[in-house]
Amino acid sequence: MITPSLPRRLACLVYDALLLTAILFLGALPFVALLQFLPHELLRLLAQIFWLVLGGYYCTHFWRRGQTAAMKTWRIRVVTASGQPLDLARALKRYVLALLLFPVTWFWPLFDRDRQFLHDRLAGTALVSDVPSTR
Repeated sequence: MITPSLPRRLACLVYDALLLTAILFLGALPFVALLQFLPHELLRLLAQIFWLVLGGYYCTHFWRRGQTAAMKTWRIRVVTASGQPLDLARALKRYVLALLLFPVTWFWPLFDRDRQFLHDRLAGTALVSDVPSTR
């Protein structure tokens, strides 16, 4: 398994962040409609919880299939440390760890022997190059 370069993984992260921003923006529309009916503090809390769940669904849904749209573009795949596809529990663990360890996890590859992120190391996952076969 070949680890993609750090610049390539960071470019993929930026692309995924743009896609996720668009999804979260659309997810905010129902809350805008509720502004006149609910207190702003409650609405803010509900929106934040919804965004965490929506972001978690986006990530875990695609990680279980191996790639998000950005990962397909940059030919990066997420797998378990043994090279298998992620199950739901491992994908959720990766998502929660990435949230809790942000931004420390993004500096971790500079010190890691395999150049993996900290949340990948702790979740037992790895980002690998998804190079098409040359047959």
